[in-house]
Amino acid sequence: MDALTPPSADSFATAAEAAAANPRVHVVCAEPSIANHFLAELRDVTVQQDSLRFRRNLQRLGEIMAYRISSQLSYTDKTVKTPLGESSSKHLHDFPVLATVLRAGLPFHQGFLNYFDQSPSAFAAAYRIEGTAQVQVQVDYLSAPSLDERVLILVDPMLASGKSLVQTYRAMLRFGTPRQIHIAAVIASPQGVEYVTREIPEATLWVAAIDEGLNEQAYIIPGLGDAGDLSYGSKL
Repeated sequence: MDALTPPSADSFATAAEAAAANPRVHVVCAEPSIANHFLAELRDVTVQQDSLRFRRNLQRLGEIMAYRISSQLSYTDKTVKTPLGESSSKHLHDFPVLATVLRAGLPFHQGFLNYFDQSPSAFAAAYRIEGTAQVQVQVDYLSAPSLDERVLILVDPMLASGKSLVQTYRAMLRFGTPRQIHIAAVIASPQGVEYVTREIPEATLWVAAIDEGLNEQAYIIPGLGDAGDLSYGSKL
């Protein structure tokens, strides 16, 4: 499906069913939880007027997804000394590298960093080139630690066409090849889910919700608007 072709209701149902059947795609808000409340506030045009609350809700969803992803990571047994004795517990084997796309990804990334507080971070400046017939993405800046044999969690609030995430991931491979890759988004389109799972088949995808599809400008419908502008103000 072309990224700029609006999908039908049938195509959304097919994508949602495919996601549910794919063990590498997790839809966090498929079942009722507090995550659904945070997502509803992110979408609400009235609540969106409070940029502080918008950023905080992105952080909260990042924290929830970090917790969910943590169940897929490796742990080692460790004995810790308590005031009254000793306790055997599980400790994270190594903290993942957290990567995000500037600037919209920063609050979402912070939610992951709140939980993976010893993680190094990677950043990419990627943006869409507007006014073109097809969605084109430019990656201008990359900063990352070594990714060789690391767990990489790449986060971006909106998974529209998927091209910025895929291009960012491929650009980051210059820093090494991760042994495990997780991609997290708040809202995804069926086209974005299909594109990312096809282009990065080794990745596990985590999304809060899969929406109806994309409009002619490749923005997610109903979506929530521009996450960067809602977090930090309009740009020129």
